[in-house]
Amino acid sequence: MPIHDQSYRRYKGARESARSAWTVIASSGIVNLIKKRSFIGLVIFAWIPFIVRAVQIYISANFPQAAILAPKAETFRQFFDQQGIFVFFVTIYIGAGLIANDRKANALQIYLSKPLTRAEYIAGKMAILVTFLLLVTWLPAMLLMLLQVLFAGSFSFLTSNVYLLPAITLFSLVQVLVAAFTMLALSSLSNSSRFVAVMYTGTVLFTEAMFNVLRGIMGTSSVSWLSFPASLNQIGDLIFRVPLRYDTPAAVSAIVLLALVAVSISVLERKVRGVEVVT
Repeated sequence: MPIHDQSYRRYKGARESARSAWTVIASSGIVNLIKKRSFIGLVIFAWIPFIVRAVQIYISANFPQAAILAPKAETFRQFFDQQGIFVFFVTIYIGAGLIANDRKANALQIYLSKPLTRAEYIAGKMAILVTFLLLVTWLPAMLLMLLQVLFAGSFSFLTSNVYLLPAITLFSLVQVLVAAFTMLALSSLSNSSRFVAVMYTGTVLFTEAMFNVLRGIMGTSSVSWLSFPASLNQIGDLIFRVPLRYDTPAAVSAIVLLALVAVSISVLERKVRGVEVVT
């Protein structure tokens, strides 16, 4: 039986950039999620408010007697309030196991033994969650703006509220990044995605409950900074130029959110690392 020469030969395949490794993690995670029927059902359910708002815009544009339904700047702020619950569920569904499952399977050592930095690993995981969160926040809001222009047949609403375009983009990024960093940090603390989901739910519900209890006792909403959902709402009101719903200064709410992101980054820096093997 002939023995073929298996000595060294130059690699003739395509060479990828060393800094594009995170896109492999992101694309693989996105494709895997798209294949899940339960997740597709969740995304479709998250778009129901968009359909309702689209019908509202159509009716107000084509039936003068329904002018009361005409969209205003506040309409888009209210839309983000409605999407908040879907951001919560999508964050849990996708984010709870992003790092926890890798820790459970001892896959972090495999990932980080390759030409892949911790920052690239986190960026890949982050891209998965951010992509789908923007799919239920920024994308439908922008489509609502487009539908308003198409149904009305003019740019009058857009020109009168041109600030809505950057407002939608900015608040979407704030809302998505705060949720994504918080969830990834919690996911890096455990090997159980279920426990991570419980921790995230507890963080949201406990801080909100603590704020509501203190507001009832003190008779003021100046302690809204204790709840990070309330802090997000405060920043959202500021960005969309609507009256602030709480007595807390917007700057304080912004500092709380920045601190939450900073703590999350610190946790990720400490927990996402390969295991050194001493011989």
